[in-house]
Amino acid sequence: MASVNSTKQKKKDKPPIAAVEATAHIAVTDGALIPNRSNARIFNSWRITFLLAALLLVILTIFNPAPFREIFFVTLKGVPVTFQVTVFAIMGSLVLGLLCGLGQVSQTRMWNLLSGVYVELIRGIPLLVQLIFIYYALGRFFQVEGIIAAIIALSICYGAYMGEIFRAGIQAVPKGQMEAAIALGLSRGQALRKVILPQTMKIILPAIGNEFIAMLKDSSLVSVIALRDILRRGREYISRTFLSLETMLIVALIYLIITLVLSRIVAMMEERFKNE
Repeated sequence: MASVNSTKQKKKDKPPIAAVEATAHIAVTDGALIPNRSNARIFNSWRITFLLAALLLVILTIFNPAPFREIFFVTLKGVPVTFQVTVFAIMGSLVLGLLCGLGQVSQTRMWNLLSGVYVELIRGIPLLVQLIFIYYALGRFFQVEGIIAAIIALSICYGAYMGEIFRAGIQAVPKGQMEAAIALGLSRGQALRKVILPQTMKIILPAIGNEFIAMLKDSSLVSVIALRDILRRGREYISRTFLSLETMLIVALIYLIITLVLSRIVAMMEERFKNE
């Protein structure tokens, strides 16, 4: 009889399947898989992918110099433009994202509403459409260079996604942190700046790193407004030689290697933040 009662008690204590499944979270991103120290095997997915990409690029450029070596050096000239657009755009999107994230958790109704409209509006329009619209719309009123239009478009587009990341990060910090800071005599703004945001940055760093990598890949869209980035250089080479397959192979390998290197740098930064 005692064993029957204990069995019934275990069934009562065991949470239902629906409750267990509700606690599971699935994180999906279009950025690269960021490696970490828990995956410290010699042959992990990051190392295998990086070695294969680098080895293939070396083999093509050394053992088959015509046309792969020429393609490599031509497309490599577009790397500075790609990084220039991406770095300045990520800085702009961080500023917009922070303002938007603060707005979405703000108690001011108007700021909260404007932030929500901005997120819903921008996330519902493809980046390519935003890029073309901003380039030609600004061009009708101002003398705007292509690189400025590209930075503005990427900043506005990714600022909406960064806003959601900041909002989630701020809400992930326990509410007791804000209450304790106010109890110690800090104003709400001071508590947010000195207590909440430093903890938020540690939480959202992996997501920001993934957005940076995704932005680097999406920066290839700026080739449609004649910016001579990696993809544009490749397309120009194709128009002269008609070697589309060979050119796009090299372009893909360059983007892949850059993305993998950046994912490793983000992982190192994340580990450093955790150890502080």
